[in-house]
Amino acid sequence: MRKLRAAGRFLKSRTVLDELLDAGLRYAPEYRGGLSSHLPMALGALHDLGADDDRLRAFFDHYVGRLEPATRAGKPLVEWTAQLGRVDAFADLLATFQAMLAEEGMGPVLNRVLPRLMPGVGAAAFHGLIRTAYAISAGHAGEVAAGLAYWACRHLPLVPRDTPPQSANIQHDPAAWMRELATAMAGTPIDGDLIFERMRLVAESEHFARHANALLIDDNTLRALADFAAERYTATRNFTVLHLVTSCHAMRVLMPWLDKRDAALRCYARAYAAGCMASGIA
Repeated sequence: MRKLRAAGRFLKSRTVLDELLDAGLRYAPEYRGGLSSHLPMALGALHDLGADDDRLRAFFDHYVGRLEPATRAGKPLVEWTAQLGRVDAFADLLATFQAMLAEEGMGPVLNRVLPRLMPGVGAAAFHGLIRTAYAISAGHAGEVAAGLAYWACRHLPLVPRDTPPQSANIQHDPAAWMRELATAMAGTPIDGDLIFERMRLVAESEHFARHANALLIDDNTLRALADFAAERYTATRNFTVLHLVTSCHAMRVLMPWLDKRDAALRCYARAYAAGCMASGIA
């Protein structure tokens, strides 16, 4: 039922939020050398918190001053997966997903595209995932296309092979899992100005490869990860950890379109672990 309700939101009447999300598509998804635009997600959050139309417009006018205009119109691709991880392909990926959504509707597109994107779910420090989820919640087809395109062009596979756990124990508790991983990686340099750069460096470590799959995946996994992220953010106010909080929510939004949920959660858990190590708070 939830899946049907979300798909049906594309039929709702237009609002100021829709108009501002439309206008936001005129801007690139990144600015200042790789910072992710939070404009669509912030507008959606303000709307859900009860902001009126004037407040939404004021935030839009304030935020777009930092953004960069989209440089070109894209052309639909014959095979979009060939462009995974190519940030310069964003415009073409956007045009591709816009065409797919117009022809097939949201449900079929998400069912087919999300499993292909999940191995790189840490893309742009989860911003592709989060932007897609906010777009679905807003019922905005253009934003769904933009979220998928951003996720695809910044696709970030972390431990792409299904490496069996080699740690001493399979962990049920994310906190214990992170302590074990942090101990194994102690002394490993993790540098980089951007979160996703540090996540990539984390995943290159042999210690990460041995421990990244050591969390038990079951029906309680996502709640346990969300609880750990919330506890760590409350304790540290670490900006990287905030992305773990919001990405857990985004995963919950997307779960209805992920039939192989254990596999999807395994991909997410690995990226989550890389995010924890990149933050230095585990």
